[in-house]
Amino acid sequence: MNTPNTPYPWTFQRIGGLDQVVLASADDISHLDQLDPKLWVALSCPTSGMEFDTRTLQLLDSDKDERIRIPEVVQAVKWLCQRLNDPGEIIHDPQELPLASIKADTDEGQRLLATAHAILNNLGKPDAQTLTQQDVARSAAHAGENVFNGDGILPPLPALQADICDFIQNALDIIGGVEDAGGQIGINSDIANAFTQSLQNWQQWRKTLDGATTPLGANTPEAWDLLSELSDKINDYFLRTELAGYAPQAQAVLNVDEKFLVPVQNGLLESEALSELPLSKIQPQQPLDLHSGINPVWRDRVQRFAELIAPLLAQPASLTFDEWRNIQKTLAPYSQAVALKPALVSAKVTTPPTSTIDKLGADKINELLSSGVAERFIELTEKDSTTPAAAADIADVERLVLYYKHLYHLLRNYTNFHDFYDMDCTAAFQAGILFIDGRSCRLCVPVADAAKHATLAAYTELYLLYCECTRTTQTADGEKQEKRLIAAAMTAGNSDLLLESRNGVFIDNQGNDWDATVIKIIAKPISLKEAIWSPYKRFGRMVSTQINKWASSKDDAIAANGTQKLQTLATSTPAAATTGTAATTAAPKFDIAKNVGIFAAIGLALGAIGTALATLARALFSLQWWQFPLVFLGIFLLISGPSVIIAWFKLRQRTLGPLLEASGWAVNGRVSINYFLGSQLTRKAELPDNATRSYSDPTKPSRNKPLTAFIVALIIGAAAMGGWLWYRAAAKTPATPTPPAAEAVQNAPAAPATNAAPNTVPEATPAPPGTEPALPAAATE
Repeated sequence: MNTPNTPYPWTFQRIGGLDQVVLASADDISHLDQLDPKLWVALSCPTSGMEFDTRTLQLLDSDKDERIRIPEVVQAVKWLCQRLNDPGEIIHDPQELPLASIKADTDEGQRLLATAHAILNNLGKPDAQTLTQQDVARSAAHAGENVFNGDGILPPLPALQADICDFIQNALDIIGGVEDAGGQIGINSDIANAFTQSLQNWQQWRKTLDGATTPLGANTPEAWDLLSELSDKINDYFLRTELAGYAPQAQAVLNVDEKFLVPVQNGLLESEALSELPLSKIQPQQPLDLHSGINPVWRDRVQRFAELIAPLLAQPASLTFDEWRNIQKTLAPYSQAVALKPALVSAKVTTPPTSTIDKLGADKINELLSSGVAERFIELTEKDSTTPAAAADIADVERLVLYYKHLYHLLRNYTNFHDFYDMDCTAAFQAGILFIDGRSCRLCVPVADAAKHATLAAYTELYLLYCECTRTTQTADGEKQEKRLIAAAMTAGNSDLLLESRNGVFIDNQGNDWDATVIKIIAKPISLKEAIWSPYKRFGRMVSTQINKWASSKDDAIAANGTQKLQTLATSTPAAATTGTAATTAAPKFDIAKNVGIFAAIGLALGAIGTALATLARALFSLQWWQFPLVFLGIFLLISGPSVIIAWFKLRQRTLGPLLEASGWAVNGRVSINYFLGSQLTRKAELPDNATRSYSDPTKPSRNKPLTAFIVALIIGAAAMGGWLWYRAAAKTPATPTPPAAEAVQNAPAAPATNAAPNTVPEATPAPPGTEPALPAAATE
């Protein structure tokens, strides 16, 4: 038994070079909040692009940021464990929730159990003892279709009274709304109260405003609105005129800036740029002309403002600075009353408002407040909240059923990557299987942007094929073209025929087949076998490329030479054509003296090559027969060894992390893909165990078996004879003879020291021609 100070005894398993936690019991699951986040394989994952139940992901995403993080997973696990008798039941991949599994000894559990029975009764299954995902989905859909579904939210439905619907719609326009259980936008009691309070505040403020001074009578509100809109521009105009009088040299700068008069690319002037210019031409100490010379963007508003304030002007056609200050002072009391306008009472909404309270008008606001419709709406929301099997309760039962069915599957793809390393399972990030080039690729992940994805995925050290998948489906509206992008990892075989624009077939996890076309490739080593032969293939491609270039250049040269000769023949002189004679130029004679250097160089090159080949042959034939295989093995290792070593290191560095990171995951550790796992993720074409094979190929010519056998026997016999002759010749080759003189010197006895003259050596007598030279006397004694 664990005490609060004793850490929970977790069990870890080394999988893919990474220690991954084992969740094999109810205690493991219930203590998940005590697992160090550094030991989770994933830190977060997206809610899109996963082969996982969409509704469950929506419930897990509590903050609606389209990402699932560790706290949200832990919160879901706690919520589920508090409502189940045995949380360990989810380990066995259940498809239905037994009602007996709900913990009924708590108020929450009794409410859920009662709601579950109500759901089954409404579906016509009163005797059922289990709930399925389909049951709660149908119940939630039916609950949303009812006016009173227990969520306390009422949309403007036709089933409601007309004045109630009108009240709801006005509240949606002014305050905003929320989504009900059926997915429709409505308002709850909080929004209704905020709307009613806002109407009352506006009505009280309007009474205060109506009692304020209105120097322009009924035109005062409109004049004030225009004054508020034009105040900055008029102040700017008079400030510029004063600056022009203060500094006459700055008058040009204070007027229109030429850069604002330059048309844009389409040749038209922009109103936004013109609106930044002064209201009128700037002249020192000049009033504002209200009828002519006004900025076109502001002309209509200025002229309407002039009509409204005409009683306050000495000259209706112009506005002086003193008159402008007097107008502002005259409308100041009204301005203070307008400033007291109250703000809207806020409420929690999910859809923003679309209108303002001023657009309702005083008459409409008085009608809404005096009709009592707000009180009747509150009564309806209370009735909705007390409905049996309320939508909120159904939502909790739905959450319980979905977590019971799917949450453990998420843990096996989040807390650890059990499903990825189990070849009998499919991980949540595996989108399907790609069939291409006689192979099947199981590691396929969805991609939103291939170019952006490849930037990070290149660090995975996997050979990646980015494919564009398309399929056509039949819908009620006709054919629908679907398109998706995937990245498939090729982890076995070779890349000889893996090219861009190559076609394959992609089968998603729902069994739908898609036409797949390779649009991008990230080339990495696939296998050691491919690395062994890659140097020779590269050399072959290089030689083939050079030969093709040489042949193409010669062909182009011949074609150009022929064209030039034809053009020369066509432009020959008319005189030569009519007489039938042509001026011929004698071909230059070959001068060997001028080319002797070339021949000498060629001779030296051939001699050097011949000498090298002779030296190599002499060295080879000086070896023993058992040394020949070692020579070729050494050459083979010298060529293929570096490629194999580099490929081996890169294959050991293959990891899943960058591939998932590029798709929006946050992977916590290095999830390795070793050689064995790679061979399982990509399967090559193999005949079934019980299949038979016939070698009778009608497309191949029939072989002459006796002739083939004779040729093979002849080759073997020739090789054996050559080896025997070589061995015999090597055995008969005498050893290098020792010269007689040297042999005599070696066999001669040592002379006594007393008879030998010190430091004297007799000279040898020269021998006549044709005879051997006589040895010195000292050597013969």
